[in-house]
Amino acid sequence: MYTRTIKIGGLSVGGKNPIRVQSMTNTNTADAKATLKQVNALVDAGCEIVRLSVKDEAALKGFLEVQKKVAVPLVADIHFDHKLAVKCIQKGCKGVRINPGNIGGIEAVKKVIVAAKAKKNVCIRIGVNSGSLEKDILKKYGHPTAQALSESALNWDTFFKKEGFKNFKISIKSSDIKTLIDANKIISKKTDTPLHIGLTEAGTLISGLVRSTLGLGELLKQGIGDTLRISLSSDPVDEVIAAYSLLKALGLRKGLQVISCPTCARTEFDVIGTADRLEREFGSITKPLKIAVMGCVVNGPGEAKEADLGVAGGKDSAVIFVNGKIVKKIKAKDAYKELRERIKNG
Repeated sequence: MYTRTIKIGGLSVGGKNPIRVQSMTNTNTADAKATLKQVNALVDAGCEIVRLSVKDEAALKGFLEVQKKVAVPLVADIHFDHKLAVKCIQKGCKGVRINPGNIGGIEAVKKVIVAAKAKKNVCIRIGVNSGSLEKDILKKYGHPTAQALSESALNWDTFFKKEGFKNFKISIKSSDIKTLIDANKIISKKTDTPLHIGLTEAGTLISGLVRSTLGLGELLKQGIGDTLRISLSSDPVDEVIAAYSLLKALGLRKGLQVISCPTCARTEFDVIGTADRLEREFGSITKPLKIAVMGCVVNGPGEAKEADLGVAGGKDSAVIFVNGKIVKKIKAKDAYKELRERIKNG
């Protein structure tokens, strides 16, 4: 069953649209220059929705300044202050993230909804996590179980719809993999509202990737999730690269796939650097393209032949493969430059 389609500015989310990739800046939003630089880096990596923390008036000013200079929809992340959320919407923000459980009560939530209804294509993201559960639900279940989180989310889902507002999505976050999976499975069966999925506080680059892949991969395989973020204690660009890698591995997005050897003592040119640079520069392209970066003559030529484009190299020289055939011999140091030009020129 497909979820309904919503709009964040000009971007369609849910329904039969692609699963959207998003991330969040970690700069001080009040510093518009630094924040814009990071937003642009995320967009270059393929990020489709960027969330910025807006904690006060100075941050709001920076948010609005950045919003003028980018095409990607920006989402203002707001806690505790519903007036700030309302002001953000009124000044042209295309999306706000609030946790209804900590924004100031029912009347405060209603005011945010009223502001969003008055503007075209303004989306609200309803956040539900262990820190924002309502006291009665927490008392009922004892702690933030999957049942507790999904019940809170469904209550807010019903409330928003009764208020006549449907341009919203729901995000149930947990740092526990099983809780994340179970809560999202429960809610996905009971609403047509688009779901944002993500394992919160997932960890550092490696541990966070492993934990997020286990949790989000399980949900995505079951058709659950309309947008996602792989939250990492790392450069936000890494989150975007990881998200696309996961989606492409599951066949849910098309694009560049880099296959590269793990390297060993036989490796004689910069396989790691070449593969990493290709993935970072071209990881968001939508054209299906398998590129092989192989570092020696043992398995390299065979693996490169199976790719659309590949390089197999040694200490001084390398060969370029196109659709299984050697088309050019180059200096090993020029491998990245040669592959880059061939990707850019189609």
